Amino acid sequence: MSAKRVALEIGMGSDISGADSTKAAVRALRDALRHNCLTVARALGKGPEAMLVEVTIGVPRPETVDKQAVLAALPYGTGVVNVVAGGLEIPNEAGTDSTLIAHAAAVVRLELP
Repeated sequence: MSAKRVALEIGMGSDISGADSTKAAVRALRDALRHNCLTVARALGKGPEAMLVEVTIGVPRPETVDKQAVLAALPYGTGVVNVVAGGLEIPNEAGTDSTLIAHAAAVVRLELP
């Protein structure tokens, strides 16, 4: 058997004040998950725990994301988190704070014949 891609979920999350990359990344993943109700695993005779989820997060400073915190946002399945340069950061007028926007893509795979 090999893992076949069965779904792609996308989302966006932000930290309005503080530019916390991890907070925005977790919100982006949760946004992606909220837009979907995956029934494909059950339709193929598998439980949701069989899902293999590859999460990609885009933020301006990838090194500031706590990958374990993002992974903890997955409600089921086995996951891996990759963080890449992306997203958007918008500084305030005084230059003392900023809003950070993260993007998330979650590729769901199942072991299928």
